[in-house]
Amino acid sequence: MQAAAAAAAAALALTVLFNLDGLSALQSKPSTQNHEDGHTQNNETEPEQKKKKQPHIIFILTDDQGFNDIGYHNPTIKTPTLDKLAAEGVTLENYYVQPICTPSRSQLLTGRYQIHTGLQHSIIRPSQPSCLPSHMDTLPERLREAGYTTHMVGKWHLGFYRKACLPTRKGFDSFFGSLTGSVDYYSYGSCDGPGVCGYDLHEDEGVAWGHEGKYSTMLFTQRARKILESHDPAGRPLFLLLSLQAVHTPLQPPKPYIYPYRDMANVARRKYAAMVSTVDESVRNLTYALRKYGYYKNSVIIYSTDNGAQPFTGGSNWPLRGRKGTYWEGGVRGVAFVHSPLLRRRRRVSKALLHITDWFPTLVGLAGGNISQSRGLDGFDVWSTISEGKESPRQEILHNIDPLHKAPAQTMKWDADTDGDSGRLSKRRTFKKPKKKILKKQPKKKILKKQPKQRSALKLKSMKKPQTFPHRVQKPKSKLKVKPLPKKKPKPKPQTKDYAQHQSDHRFKYRSARLPPASGTSDPKSQPRVQSTLTPKSRRTTSQKQNSGSIQPNSKTQLKFHLKSKSRRTVSQHLNESQPGTSPPTPHTTLQFNPEPSQTLWDTSVQAAIRVGDWKLLTGDPGHGDWVPPQVLPTLPGRWWNLERTFPSFHKSSTHKNIWLFNITGDPYERQDVADQRPDVVQQLLARLAYYNQTAVPVYFPPDDPRANPSQHGGAWVPWVDEDEEEEGKYQGVYKKGKSSKKKRKKKRCPLCKLKSFFLKLNTGMMSNRI
Repeated sequence: MQAAAAAAAAALALTVLFNLDGLSALQSKPSTQNHEDGHTQNNETEPEQKKKKQPHIIFILTDDQGFNDIGYHNPTIKTPTLDKLAAEGVTLENYYVQPICTPSRSQLLTGRYQIHTGLQHSIIRPSQPSCLPSHMDTLPERLREAGYTTHMVGKWHLGFYRKACLPTRKGFDSFFGSLTGSVDYYSYGSCDGPGVCGYDLHEDEGVAWGHEGKYSTMLFTQRARKILESHDPAGRPLFLLLSLQAVHTPLQPPKPYIYPYRDMANVARRKYAAMVSTVDESVRNLTYALRKYGYYKNSVIIYSTDNGAQPFTGGSNWPLRGRKGTYWEGGVRGVAFVHSPLLRRRRRVSKALLHITDWFPTLVGLAGGNISQSRGLDGFDVWSTISEGKESPRQEILHNIDPLHKAPAQTMKWDADTDGDSGRLSKRRTFKKPKKKILKKQPKKKILKKQPKQRSALKLKSMKKPQTFPHRVQKPKSKLKVKPLPKKKPKPKPQTKDYAQHQSDHRFKYRSARLPPASGTSDPKSQPRVQSTLTPKSRRTTSQKQNSGSIQPNSKTQLKFHLKSKSRRTVSQHLNESQPGTSPPTPHTTLQFNPEPSQTLWDTSVQAAIRVGDWKLLTGDPGHGDWVPPQVLPTLPGRWWNLERTFPSFHKSSTHKNIWLFNITGDPYERQDVADQRPDVVQQLLARLAYYNQTAVPVYFPPDDPRANPSQHGGAWVPWVDEDEEEEGKYQGVYKKGKSSKKKRKKKRCPLCKLKSFFLKLNTGMMSNRI
């Protein structure tokens, strides 16, 4: 009995096991099918998930908003929306832009310094046949390649003389706004000087008539909201550039916005503050639309100004030094913040060094695009710096090199001068002869050739009339002969190892030195190698004058220098072309600098500015350098269209100082110039300027084209050059007025004609300013 029971139990166990195996086999097949189906489904939805990861990018660019013109810097300015967005995001407190409109906008869209786009000098005026280089790719083009739909609303100011320069030809799917630099907020009239005025409001590539009477800030905001409403946020990602005209002149705020600032005594400041409040309301309406239409949770909002404020028109950069159009901190240090739910570390202030060129690689990388396709970028991908608080890859900023803007009269030239084996660096001043002394025709020039391993030859022209200098000319230590003048002249004293400054007894001793570790380029091997020798050469072309780091004296100068650079431009213009297969710039580029005997390091009369680590160097004429508190804002000195043009300083120093050095980290307000105390740092930063100057392309600043006059185009600013015309590059560099223009100025006019001209200009000015 027991044996039979055991056998039955064993048979039952085998039967159950067999049934379980069969059941598991039956269940395994559908599970495999479900896994395969799920894998296929994941492959199908992978592109959709990639699209969802691409954030919507909203870039808000204001015009002429100063450092002290936002609520979180100045509580008297009422910007609750901007303050809240900045507080909940990342406030950028070490962010730099360019001092005027066109350079900032060009660097935003191209990611390149203006020395690489030919826009080093001034702005693009409405009548100038100039725009962004045709061969250079732009930010909206790269985003469109990454799958974005791109739209621009507002101010362009990057040239429009031909249709190829329009925003819709530079990567934007749509455009609604103005093409010139300054437009009336209600009538949309824009003037390029007295009597040259026209309508400037465009949609895509045509004129948008019929919007007169609508305030531009509100009109642009309404168009931006329509774009958000018509676009599907779940579909393609969106890039929207809202480039507001505010708070640029003319000062025309709606009256209801002026009332909160009625206690401000300065009228211009009151109107300016009211216009800032209109910007705040515009951003509030835009962010509301982002939440309403489903963009906000997957969006990145960037707010930035294009340059510093102009105190003459109510703006304020206090406590920073300088103003719009200058390379002091007040002109180039911008207001900016980033607000996004995608930020990993929010509610903080970032003091990482950032520049407007960084937005190109940052946004392309954030969109999943390929940055390596854009060759010659000067910007860095700083998203990890903004989002996670990591160290910025940027260690230096070239603010600009403008070879057309030189300091007047006296100039200074820094040489790499070897004195035996010491290898010290010396600073030499040269003085131009006063114009009054040139009374007779000069004889032919006589040039002394430079001997090997000696300083640059210095030759004085012989003159029939004795020549006098306000300062003593020191005899060079090397055995180079200087031909004396025909008449009596005191003997120059032998030069000592120390350098005697102009109108000062302060002396310098230059040694082979290194930048401090805080500068970011402390290793001397990281400095550029600048090689040049001195040989006689009598003439130079315009483009060589623009990009040469040596002094180019005019015909009236009585000192002749001989320079021939071995390293003219090692990086040609194709550096900036868009070609695949190249990598973005690295933050630590190894560049050698070894000064040679008799080497000219930098012409300090050239307007230039550079920031390396903590240090900032300015040469030439950096612009008006006052500190203007808001309560003492001056009144407007002239017409608003002259505010972006270059004028000589009203308060010129008798010594014409042309080198400044500041430690921006320790002295952010630029009150302590330490160029005299730190000549080693000055020399290293001048070497950086010389390196960048080798990569510069010629300045393109053509003359005004009379065909641009709106009176010839139905009263509107429109492209005036046909596409088949080869207008680009026609002028081969910089336009300079010839003798014919001077002759026209000398024409005599009767007093009655002058009176008529005065009233005509007065009437035109009143109409253009809507007084």
